[in-house]
Amino acid sequence: MSCMTERPVVKRTARAILLEGDTAPRMILIKRTKPGQAPYWITPGGGMEPEDATVVEALYREVDEELGAKVTDVVPAFVDTVPHSDESAEGAEGAEGSGGVGAAGVKVQHFFVCRLASMDLSRRHGPEVDEPCGEYDVVSVPFTREGIASVEVVPPSLRAYLDANIEGVLALLADDLG
Repeated sequence: MSCMTERPVVKRTARAILLEGDTAPRMILIKRTKPGQAPYWITPGGGMEPEDATVVEALYREVDEELGAKVTDVVPAFVDTVPHSDESAEGAEGAEGSGGVGAAGVKVQHFFVCRLASMDLSRRHGPEVDEPCGEYDVVSVPFTREGIASVEVVPPSLRAYLDANIEGVLALLADDLG
């Protein structure tokens, strides 16, 4: 095992697998459209800031900024680790894993399943709203294999995880989890 080298974690992000409704839950996503690129869909969230004491605090802050939303029942669901360089600009979510020149370490993305408590899009604020690069459209899709397959969710590792674990993700919100 000693030949394995740990890579430094240079960035951590918090992202919400955000579900709305109990009987036929829908997942809230942000459709990103940038000039000259095919649209892609991301989960609400983003990088930890110095004022965030914890990854979960970053999650609460990010969903408030991006959606004007409050969430409950925040449960860790999935972690994705990708090469990260300081040159990769914020907003390069669509180009995960390009690695390459200047790779300084890894980015760890924490995905939490949570329930939407409230959302008021008129309360959106922060860099994505104040200085948008392209369009940020809030959409929801059925939280089913078909619903998730109907959009280009990134990163691909999250898309694969959700495709394999719809029932398991819902079970993380079950009353008897503990």
